[in-house]
Amino acid sequence: MKVVVIGGTGHIGTYLVPELVKAGYEVINITRGQSDPYLQDSAWNKVEQVILDRDKEADFSEKIAAFDADIVVDLINFQLEDTKEMVEALKETKLSHYLFCSSIWAHGRTEKLPADPNTVKKEALDDYGLNKFYSEQYLKEQYRQNGFPATIIMPGQISGPGWLIISPFGNIDPEVFEKIARGEKIYLPNFGMEILHHVHAADVAQMFFKAITHRNQALGESFHAVAKDSFTLYGYAKAMYEFFGQKADIDFLDWEKWCDYIDDEEQTEQTYYHIARSGFFSIENAQKLIDYQPQYSTRETVELSIKSYLEREVIEI
Repeated sequence: MKVVVIGGTGHIGTYLVPELVKAGYEVINITRGQSDPYLQDSAWNKVEQVILDRDKEADFSEKIAAFDADIVVDLINFQLEDTKEMVEALKETKLSHYLFCSSIWAHGRTEKLPADPNTVKKEALDDYGLNKFYSEQYLKEQYRQNGFPATIIMPGQISGPGWLIISPFGNIDPEVFEKIARGEKIYLPNFGMEILHHVHAADVAQMFFKAITHRNQALGESFHAVAKDSFTLYGYAKAMYEFFGQKADIDFLDWEKWCDYIDDEEQTEQTYYHIARSGFFSIENAQKLIDYQPQYSTRETVELSIKSYLEREVIEI
């Protein structure tokens, strides 16, 4: 079977594409040609590389449809209009499965925990989340009304070696890890009880692969691609002190004082959107329907990421 992966040299595709090749699929990777996979694998030698840029090609969807693939995995679709164009173009092909990469951030503020991936009660907080949610709703409608073979996968905070991960401050600034490694005192916002959702990119790739191999059970469904557990800001910070062999020295500030403590508008904005969307996301339907079995705990994922930080000299201690 022929699979087109849009954005396959990114963090998810680094793990997914070789797995598809080894399983016997013919794989075409759509890339802007600006990055290489995070990990080398001989399977990439069997992948057809096609350079296309969604933002620059007015007929991008038509060019994807021209491959007449059985499966399209769309990893870098961020606009509702792009989703609509893709669906219309693929309707005229032999497509049997379209997998759309959404995000847990489509939920926005959750009302009930654990959150159900298939709920229609989602309150996204920004354009990114809104467009993901609108695309989800559109794809569900197309599945119900026209039988368009869509599956929606909603990753958490994709992490792992080679990646900039979300820190215990809820942003991507790595400096807090250096402070913790030195045993310095840090301050967390509020009471440190907001939740982060690191997930290893290999587990996200596993979910896409399992959805492909369990097509009948996956059609029309939404799945959360997250680990079995999650960290609170406090638990995360404490685990990092342990990782670096230091005694935890953590205190708390209310939001306004914490923003003054960080003194960086971009960083505090990142933090706000991560902790305002705090929640807990069920993987029950993914476990039952497509046999999703996360291989990495949140702590394992974070520790592997920090080891990569040290190897790449992202942080110095």
